[in-house]
Amino acid sequence: MLTGKQKRYLRAMGNEMDPIQQVGKGGITDAVITQTDETLEARELIKCRVLQNCSEEPKIVAKQLAEDVEADLVQVIGRNFLLFRASKDKPIIVLP
Repeated sequence: MLTGKQKRYLRAMGNEMDPIQQVGKGGITDAVITQTDETLEARELIKCRVLQNCSEEPKIVAKQLAEDVEADLVQVIGRNFLLFRASKDKPIIVLP
């Protein structure tokens, strides 16, 4: 669980990021979960986007994906959201 100060720090880092993960018409599939898990292990902080053709609400998708990959949901703005999970092998981001 992240503190408010840690979330603020991560939001500032994610502000300039481009979405690298997309959830489309199929919703959260096994492929999306696997890809998100691998990307989080490599980068720790990722920005994701829920496409217009997805039938689910972005907040629901963000919360479900965060639970599936055991990550912290940092922020949801519109159709974009940030996920954070510290790397097990090589931590890059040092939280305040």
